[in-house]
Formats: sequence, structure tokens, C-alpha cells
Amino acid sequence: MAQLVDKAKGFVADKVARVQKPEAELADLSFQSVGRGGATLAGRVDVRNPYSHSIPICEVSYSLKSAGREVASGTMPDPGSLTAGDTTRLDIPVKVPYDFLVSLAKDAGRDWDIDYEMRVGLTVDLPILGNFTLPLTKSGELKLPTLSDVF
Repeated sequence: MAQLVDKAKGFVADKVARVQKPEAELADLSFQSVGRGGATLAGRVDVRNPYSHSIPICEVSYSLKSAGREVASGTMPDPGSLTAGDTTRLDIPVKVPYDFLVSLAKDAGRDWDIDYEMRVGLTVDLPILGNFTLPLTKSGELKLPTLSDVF
């Protein structure tokens, strides 16, 4: 009986591993706006849904790091759903306080950019599997806005 149960577990695990899953790419991070409390960056995630029906997105969690420090983190609960058989673009607003921007600007030096690492966890509700989190990471350089960009 134990062998039968083990074979059944192996069969189910093999089938679950072969189920198509959405694919996502963290495409871009850019300055969106500057306000009283700080700057808002826009992280763009493109998610491809291989299914012929829409998939609900449970939440999007994010973390932005620079110079070994966490700049911002948070979650977007219930941001919508993935369009059936198509690519859905999600914009993730990341709020960065001014005091951190000033300390980073001092470190930015002459090239006026900031090295960053953005981590995103996209949790979707897949049929049969339940909640599934797609981990995404992107590293790059973010150009700081100049005074002419702000005013």
C-alpha cells in the first residue's frame, strides 16, 4: 500500500511540475513624480498569462535596495487580474522619502545615478495549485532627476 501511495504522490508531483505557469519580467524602474513627502518611483512588471481565462492577482510585494540599505518596501493588495492569453502590465508605485534621496545623492557622485536592486513577489491564484508566487529581481542604475526635470 505504501508503494501505491508513493507512486501516486510522484505522479501528482510530476503533473503539477508540468503545469504552465505565468511568466513575469521586471522591465523598468523610473522616476514617476516628486512631491512633499518624497519621490515616487514606478516599477513596471510585465506578466504573460498562458491560460484562456483571467487569473486573479492576490498581491504584489516589493523591496527596493540601494547601497546595501533598504530604501522602500510594501505590498499592493488585490491589484486586479491577469488578462487571459495576453501580457498584463503592472505599475508598482514605490515611495522614497527625501532624506534617503539626499543621502543617496551624496553617494551618487559625478555620474548622477543610483545603483539599485528591486525585488518583487507577484502572488497569483492558479487553478489546482492555489496561490503561487513569482519571484522577480532586477538590478540596474537609476538616473536622478535634475532641477530642470523637477521644475
